[in-house]
Amino acid sequence: MEEKFNRLLLVPIAAVLFLMIGYQYVCPADSNTCYFRGDEKGLFQRYSSGFEFVYPDEGDEDLPSKITTKFNFTERDLDRHVDFDIRGDDVMVFLHIQKTGGTTFGRHLVKNIQLEQPCDCMPGQRKCTCHRPGKAESWLFSRFSTGWSCGLHADWTELTSCVPVVMNKRDKKNAQKSKRNFYYITMLRDPVSRYLSEWKHVQRGATWKTALHMCDGRPATQDELPACYSGDDWTGVPLTDFMNCPSNLANNRQVRMLADLSLVGCYNMSSMSELERGHVLLASAKANLRNMAFYGLTEFQRKTQYLFERTFGLRFIRAFTQINSTRAASIGISEKVRWRIEGLNALDVELYEYAKELFLRRYQYQRQQQHQEERLRRRQQRQHRQRLYRTYWAQLLRLGPEEEDQNEVVNTLEEVATTEDYSSQVVRW
Repeated sequence: MEEKFNRLLLVPIAAVLFLMIGYQYVCPADSNTCYFRGDEKGLFQRYSSGFEFVYPDEGDEDLPSKITTKFNFTERDLDRHVDFDIRGDDVMVFLHIQKTGGTTFGRHLVKNIQLEQPCDCMPGQRKCTCHRPGKAESWLFSRFSTGWSCGLHADWTELTSCVPVVMNKRDKKNAQKSKRNFYYITMLRDPVSRYLSEWKHVQRGATWKTALHMCDGRPATQDELPACYSGDDWTGVPLTDFMNCPSNLANNRQVRMLADLSLVGCYNMSSMSELERGHVLLASAKANLRNMAFYGLTEFQRKTQYLFERTFGLRFIRAFTQINSTRAASIGISEKVRWRIEGLNALDVELYEYAKELFLRRYQYQRQQQHQEERLRRRQQRQHRQRLYRTYWAQLLRLGPEEEDQNEVVNTLEEVATTEDYSSQVVRW
């Protein structure tokens, strides 16, 4: 009698489990196939591929619904992924351009990345020790790891000729036998904001006069780079005087620091016309920026973090913060002054326009790639659940009279019905 009762009890239990598994197959938890109507505002936003859990973007972090396409970029330009071998010989090189948020980003590199062997940052010391796991070798070349080993705020021309020599010497490696990958990264900023920020910094006493400005094996001469001031510094300089100095390195700084200066005779302004020099520098800066492993934009901190993580396969511990209350933002200037600054930084303005479109299109491309990866993962999970369901349902149909066998199959079906990786549905970006 008891055996007959157990068999009768098994039928409704199997039916309930069948409905549970079938519902998860038709309406999986990470799909938008079935959903209840409700307020779609807040943290839940609907995309074409389903509902995703995201952090609300900050106002200036919104991605335009349609990115203006002015430049032609190939898929190779958009697809950025680096197989960074931190255990091997790969080196990440941070090109730090003044007043682009590089200090903040540099600190993220040494203090905010999840690593098997985190950087050792001692209180009171400016530099951190960023060694590879199990090796006394540095994987990062930056202000906060190796210091200004190639000169104060070394540019692309200086770094590309200096970094391999310095790193091979530090790690005691033979340059001819050592095939190392050097991955260059940098940060850019809106040219007007960056220019005003540099002016305020110089006004407080900054000079960067110890910078080497090496090119083709020699530093720039005083005749090539005449000083804009006669004293020790330019403290208290008015904006008008700052703009009136023709040799002010703040003008088009981002283009100059990203271009190959050897193409234009370094700092020798008489080697070609100013117009031709500008064209060559801009083209070189665009090419070098496009071919860098990664670059970020100060105005898009969260997207910068996302693209870095997708590019290098590394994760930050804390989210980047967008800070808009900078000194440059608090400076009120007239339209006439803004036009003057844009004219002095015409190359930087064009470079930033180019960099911004490429940056946003890379972000859009990576988001699409991520959505495709998630859809593939969900499809594989559904197929896996379906195979398990069919297997164990077949076992249930062949179930014998033994109560232990009944309980074992029922428990297995319950596990199949309830095991779901809900954490994989949480998408921060």
